[in-house]
Amino acid sequence: MHARTWLSVFSLPLVTAFTLPVLQQGTPPKVVAKPGGRPVPQDPLAGLSDIQDVLALVQQNYVDAPDMEKVVSGGVQAVLERSHPLNAYLSAEDLRLPDPGPAEAGLTVMKRGNLYATVLAVVPGGPAAKAGIQAGDVIRKVDGDSVGRLSSWALERRLRGEEGSTLDLYRYSNATGDLAKTTLHRQRLAAAPAILKQGAGATLLTLPDLAPGRAEELKKLLASVDRSQTLVLDLRQCAKGSMEEAAAVAGLLGAKETFGTLQEAGKPDRPVAVVGSGAPFARLALLMGRSTLGASEALAACLKKGGAKAFGEKTLGLGVERSRFPLKQGGAVELVSRRWLGAGGEKLDRQGVAPDQVLRLADADDALAKVLTALQAPPPAAKPVAKAS
Repeated sequence: MHARTWLSVFSLPLVTAFTLPVLQQGTPPKVVAKPGGRPVPQDPLAGLSDIQDVLALVQQNYVDAPDMEKVVSGGVQAVLERSHPLNAYLSAEDLRLPDPGPAEAGLTVMKRGNLYATVLAVVPGGPAAKAGIQAGDVIRKVDGDSVGRLSSWALERRLRGEEGSTLDLYRYSNATGDLAKTTLHRQRLAAAPAILKQGAGATLLTLPDLAPGRAEELKKLLASVDRSQTLVLDLRQCAKGSMEEAAAVAGLLGAKETFGTLQEAGKPDRPVAVVGSGAPFARLALLMGRSTLGASEALAACLKKGGAKAFGEKTLGLGVERSRFPLKQGGAVELVSRRWLGAGGEKLDRQGVAPDQVLRLADADDALAKVLTALQAPPPAAKPVAKAS
């Protein structure tokens, strides 16, 4: 029996044991009156004995000899993933593993339930792109192992390795629905530059990520661009980077005041300001998609709040940050410890950022021309509101 099966047996008391003491900090213990006697406080950790009893019963009575470490770690991992798929349990053995290597597969994935992972983004020109993998594809196995048995941390490790090493993925194509085995050859991926494309009275700026130093690069790149023109910022493949760099890019493009709001457990919401300042463009438009993730979602929300028109598709909502917390027994947990609200109030860990107009573009389409046409088109007529009879 797989370790996760035991979740149905002890996940509830396990969650209670982890969360109840925290929720009750600063709260007087519940008082229970004994029949005919004095009231006695109820122990909030009493459920721990139930967990110990269940584990003892499994160890002593299950028909096969269970691997108790897998039973416990599988249950903990399943509980963590119910809160967020990026949460992960790391054993002491996991923490001793060497770095898998500097080469990458060139894709970003996220677990969806216990059976598969979804491809969120593919690096143009990388191994995954060369193999025909696209955002939206579903991965079932990695090197023969079911994705369901891998934590988010373990899955991310599997995508890395030594230069030239192979990676076998069993995936369903989002385009055809076919299941096939795809072999990738990992490679070192060079940092992609931001790209400018000049058009008639407009400029297309393609931003591949928000890595450190990106704002300084853009400052030099945009120095000779006429800001009385229209700038179209393409964030469709902007899947990685930091919120700090995103706030600096927002300031460079003329955004003012609040960049977004940071939320952390047990702390008041903290507004985060735009970093720096720059002259705004006469008109700013955004291109977004399902591979606009994390920091770029916050950037899109900030610029949209400032008046930029957004085109494309709704983003997935990954405006979160993780932290690692060590455990006393030598392992650790990685938890989503922060989440972001967009400048327009968008819950960036859930709903993402919606475009002003849905615009689906093929790879061969002229993105700049399509956006300029959409900007010149009259807004769609509002639907009439039915009057109550």
